[in-house]
Amino acid sequence: MTKEEFIAGYRQTITRKGADRLLQWMEKSDFFTAPASTRYHLACEGGLMEHSWNVYQRLVKLAAESGGSWSAETLAVCGLLHDLCKVNFYRQEMRNVKVNGSWEQQPFYTIDDQLPYGHGEKSVFIAERFIRLTVEEAIAIRFHMGGFDTKPGDFSLSRAFEQYPLAVLLHTADLMATYLDENDKA
Repeated sequence: MTKEEFIAGYRQTITRKGADRLLQWMEKSDFFTAPASTRYHLACEGGLMEHSWNVYQRLVKLAAESGGSWSAETLAVCGLLHDLCKVNFYRQEMRNVKVNGSWEQQPFYTIDDQLPYGHGEKSVFIAERFIRLTVEEAIAIRFHMGGFDTKPGDFSLSRAFEQYPLAVLLHTADLMATYLDENDKA
């Protein structure tokens, strides 16, 4: 996946008002160079872009298999933009690592959260600064982490999954991309 391929796919499917401004913001940010995580999946340059594309591809397949009638644009919005919260979130630092008996400086990623607004809710917040999301898109993006991002006693996840099947599919697509497609690419 190259930046150019990602941008072409984005422009082909996300055409609503403000989409161009959002893409310009993404290009000025570290979206295309940031990792997807610090050490778990795609903890490498460009990992966030690749992960977003992988989730989108999984989501398209799952939506087709489910018989849902979501538009191509809705699937692209949810898949490609679900992790906007990771933009300007990681910082690369150096550490000493022993390699073949000698110490070497090697890069690693740390978290530098400049906008501590949560995970899914931050992605919704950022996207909506540029484009209007439908309620279903916002719910799906907000809850794409499933139970990994909820507090005990908060039943909103269950309600979201019951009312919005797209939220279940996006969560599943994220898990499949992370654990089946990318787990060995850290």
